[in-house]
Amino acid sequence: MKYLFFLLLITGLSCSAQDYSAQIAKFRQQYKDDFLTDNNSPLKKDDLALLRFYDADSSYRVTATVEVLLNQPGFIMPVFSGTGSEYVKYAVLKFTLKGKPTQLSLYRSVSLAKLPQYKDYLFLPFADETNGTTTYGGGRYIDMRTGDINGNTAVVDFNKAYNPYCAFAAGYSCPKPPDENRLDVAIEAGEKNYAGGKGH
Repeated sequence: MKYLFFLLLITGLSCSAQDYSAQIAKFRQQYKDDFLTDNNSPLKKDDLALLRFYDADSSYRVTATVEVLLNQPGFIMPVFSGTGSEYVKYAVLKFTLKGKPTQLSLYRSVSLAKLPQYKDYLFLPFADETNGTTTYGGGRYIDMRTGDINGNTAVVDFNKAYNPYCAFAAGYSCPKPPDENRLDVAIEAGEKNYAGGKGH
């Protein structure tokens, strides 16, 4: 019976890992498709084969404690080139990653919040120890929504981290992750360096 239980457990874990990998593969396919429908896209269809990603790793999918902040002042988030946009700090996310207590700030774009389709959009830019080696030197982004916050928790999935347009071409105004969102750990999940020409 113990052997049967162990076998069922291993089989269940294997299926779960396959399901998760399939979820991330679907997410990444949609990510690629979006380049072809965005009029401002830096990539064409043939460029999509040059996108690179880490293998899906569920250990980089973490549940964070969320502290929503009220009455935060607006600030201009710096960009690599061009003019920055106004954001407010929406919440602080606290979680454990690879055994290490970690936190990130979650932001809301003042201008996007005025648009019906983006009124619940939240922005999670971050930098980590992989930047400039296996990932884009300027950091990466994760998109979230207010509906992702369930009570005082939210799931943060670094497998869904993606590059700003500046990673692919010059001429884009891409927000820089604020210093408070610079992690001293290597996030080996999500999108890697673009295999085509360098951006900013």
